[in-house]
Amino acid sequence: MSVQQATTEDIAEANERLRTASPQTVLQWAAERFHPRLLMATAFGAEGCCIIHMLAEIQPATTVINLDTGYQFPETLELRERIKDKYGIEVEYIRPELTVAEYEAEHGGPLYSHRPDQCCYDRKILPLRLAVERIAPLAWISAIRKDQTTDRGKAEVVQWDTKFNLVKVNPLLNWTKKDVWGFIHKNDVPYNPLHDRDYPSIGCWPCTRPVAAGEDDRAGRWAGKVKKECGLHVIEVKDGEGI
Repeated sequence: MSVQQATTEDIAEANERLRTASPQTVLQWAAERFHPRLLMATAFGAEGCCIIHMLAEIQPATTVINLDTGYQFPETLELRERIKDKYGIEVEYIRPELTVAEYEAEHGGPLYSHRPDQCCYDRKILPLRLAVERIAPLAWISAIRKDQTTDRGKAEVVQWDTKFNLVKVNPLLNWTKKDVWGFIHKNDVPYNPLHDRDYPSIGCWPCTRPVAAGEDDRAGRWAGKVKKECGLHVIEVKDGEGI
């Protein structure tokens, strides 16, 4: 039977039913409802690694992608290989049209220091949009938690994502950092070793620094700037509709 797009009523009903469900229950619903047109995008953060572990048990054939900006830490790239070895899940790299060298040559140097929003758009948002057009999923899985940022605090477990015209599924939305790390240690989930070196949130190396004691977990992302999101999980309003 072909998979159909969810209606507004479907999304509302699913969100109400799954609002307090376990991540595994949410993922089981998403896999049954949308596979094979279900997509996961991961930056290989601790949360994303937890979801990959769950998907390996629930639906290991789920398409999983990573936005490889060309600025990722070597530790992040190496984690992709460890995940492949452990779970047999080969995360697909989604890359911008231009290499880092070509991109910086075009702009007379790197943009991340003075135009980070443009850099994120060109090397993350745009490539993801092109990938979504090619893969044609009906829903995508995110690893956000509502306690991470103001925008993420407004999210729902199941919602409509106006940015990509897809259902967005947030199975870890109600988890805490303690929940994440408890799951990782209990299940021996591979994770980025930078987490053990005071990097609780890891993005591209030019825009990520270690976090000092007492700082917010995302204080090391775009440090010194108001920016705390690449744009993937920011609330957008279109024709009166939220995310």
